[in-house]
Amino acid sequence: MEINAKGFASTSSAGKILDVHFYAIKSKNFDIEFQVDESSIIKKIDLHLTSDDLDSPISSVEEAYLKLHLISHKVFKPNSLNLDGLFKHLPNVAWTNKGPIAADEINQELLKSKLEGKPLHLVSLDKFPQLTNYIVPRNVRIADTSRVRLGAYLSEGTTVMHEGFVNFNAGTLGSAMIEGRISAGVVVGNNSDLGGGCSTMGTLSGGNNVKISIGESCLLGANSGLGIPLGDNCTIEAGLYITSGSKIELQNEEGDKLDIVKGSDLSYANNILFLRHSIDGKIIARPNKKSIELNNSLHKND
Repeated sequence: MEINAKGFASTSSAGKILDVHFYAIKSKNFDIEFQVDESSIIKKIDLHLTSDDLDSPISSVEEAYLKLHLISHKVFKPNSLNLDGLFKHLPNVAWTNKGPIAADEINQELLKSKLEGKPLHLVSLDKFPQLTNYIVPRNVRIADTSRVRLGAYLSEGTTVMHEGFVNFNAGTLGSAMIEGRISAGVVVGNNSDLGGGCSTMGTLSGGNNVKISIGESCLLGANSGLGIPLGDNCTIEAGLYITSGSKIELQNEEGDKLDIVKGSDLSYANNILFLRHSIDGKIIARPNKKSIELNNSLHKND
């Protein structure tokens, strides 16, 4: 595969590239293009990537932004591109209402804006901008756009509520209700619901190198947590955190004890209800007799 992309960059006063917005990305398999008056572009970016580049570590700011664009345009799914070197090449940037400003220049710009009576609002100080400053996915709802980073993959029918968060290289593969955290590398299957304040374990810190995924028609209760890949039609009780090392009592439908297993032993298993015994505190896994169904009227998002 060969990809040709055109974009424009913002730069610091010293000429350092702060970000790149790609308006045309083309290959034999896809053609993404938005109309731009190219004569108005100050710092034009032309970038060519091959299949080898897609599978290789990132080597520049421009390449980092293009790979993030490719994921958010849903050309490539999370975990399908090599993003090694991403943090190394992305600069830390002051994201403002007047665009990106170099982190080492923001204090001077804040003073200047006040003296001139032209308010400058600092939105965040981070390596990653928010998704919707570059790409607005079709048929999704995002209650707080600052909580979804560029590089997120949001399928049609996804609703991200105010406390929801979607990191780069992560997202939804179908309609989903997101009121919790989708960490980097995590994907959520169709018709699944992440309850308020729930968390999924990512791969950026903590030594976790297992890609966490959530199957279809799953429910993570409020303030629950997940550190193993889930299969389809699974439910985790509110407030319960399942990790790979959790000791879990496996039960049949009648509640009879079958075995004691680790959380990792249940990776990718389907139709499981995870809950905690309210008296002795043990974690239990038993067949899930119920299935969830999202409210279609809440996720049509036309």
